[in-house]
Amino acid sequence: MANLQSDFLGIKSPNPFWLASAPPTDKKINVLRAFEAGWGGVVWKTLGSQVKNVSSRYSAVDYGGHRVMGFNNIELISDRPLDINLQEIREVIREFPDRAMVVSLMADNYREAWHEMVKKVEDTGAHGIELNFGCPHGMVERGMGAVVGQDPEIAKMVVEWVMEVATIPVITKLTPNVHSVVPTGRAVVQAGSNGLSLINTIQSVTGVDLDTLVPNPNVGGQSVFGGYCGPAVKPIALKFLTTIAQDEVTNKVPVSGIGGVSTWRDAAEFMLLGASNVQICTAAMKYGFRIINDLCSGLSNWMDEKGYATVNDFVGLSVPKITRWEELDLNFHITAKINQDNCIHCGLCYIACEDTSHQAINKADGDPYNTYTVKDEECVGCNLCKLVCPVDNCITMEVARKGDEYLNWTEFQRRGLPLNDH
Repeated sequence: MANLQSDFLGIKSPNPFWLASAPPTDKKINVLRAFEAGWGGVVWKTLGSQVKNVSSRYSAVDYGGHRVMGFNNIELISDRPLDINLQEIREVIREFPDRAMVVSLMADNYREAWHEMVKKVEDTGAHGIELNFGCPHGMVERGMGAVVGQDPEIAKMVVEWVMEVATIPVITKLTPNVHSVVPTGRAVVQAGSNGLSLINTIQSVTGVDLDTLVPNPNVGGQSVFGGYCGPAVKPIALKFLTTIAQDEVTNKVPVSGIGGVSTWRDAAEFMLLGASNVQICTAAMKYGFRIINDLCSGLSNWMDEKGYATVNDFVGLSVPKITRWEELDLNFHITAKINQDNCIHCGLCYIACEDTSHQAINKADGDPYNTYTVKDEECVGCNLCKLVCPVDNCITMEVARKGDEYLNWTEFQRRGLPLNDH
């Protein structure tokens, strides 16, 4: 049986699934329910100066009949008194000493405030600290949140302040509201941050109510940009994660992956691209804490199938497979094949290819249905027909190389080869 135990910066947990800093980790009763269900750890909702939240706070994007494809919130850090949060953290640690307890922090932007917050959290017995440099809404007027994460020099300065007093592992949470997370990632690692987590939420507007004309969520007839998360942001999170894993400075520290993790498959993908563990929020808010059973069993079964004994055995294995475009093999070619036994004759492949791609599919009119076949000489292997086909394994892509040698664009140009002849 696969061993799901996780060791992140010496913070041990029975599995690599942590609840992210968010409403599910805002109070003792929630966290106890999560640990009783089997979650490996939590990042306690961000602590800092007292705030006042608004109502309403959430909105969502639904797609294809599925609720909450993307989730948006304008909630700030914990609005509960600091002393109550700290006391409840102590109590949870006593009841579940084998689970990871990391506390998210967003102190006021001066050295003494960070020193004080770090010391108070360490007094609870917490196992680690996560610095919230990513909140894209609210707190910016205080010089906090994404304002810190968007400026590598400010982020570096704050981490240096924290490392002056921290005696437990420090994880810095990066904002995706930048062109690249690498500059800030490098800055905080050079400042001493023991690890990184990403991504925080993406600034967004999820939509406008066409009756009231007020964007969502509606707070008395007004709205603001919110933080976007959920399955819709997963591709963006994986991109940012990979850039951190490929960088020679940031890949020296472990990364906790965040952003649209809903299933064990998502978790495996994050870990293959460099995350040592994953944090989850939206899926738990939609389905409840019991999803941890499917997460653990699914990942364990996949690991057994692949022969991985521990989670560390496959962390980062897919990172070298993402290269630069100019290094891709121009001689590699695939063509589509339509399995007539599986085809339901809907014509979606033909419509997509004929209207928007390369006119590489034949339509033979028939009774009672039309038949579709691929023109091999016209097919460029773009995958569109396979992607729109509603039947699994009806359309497959088969390798049909154009040449035996590996030939990338750099070499193609060096040789001065003609484009039309290739």
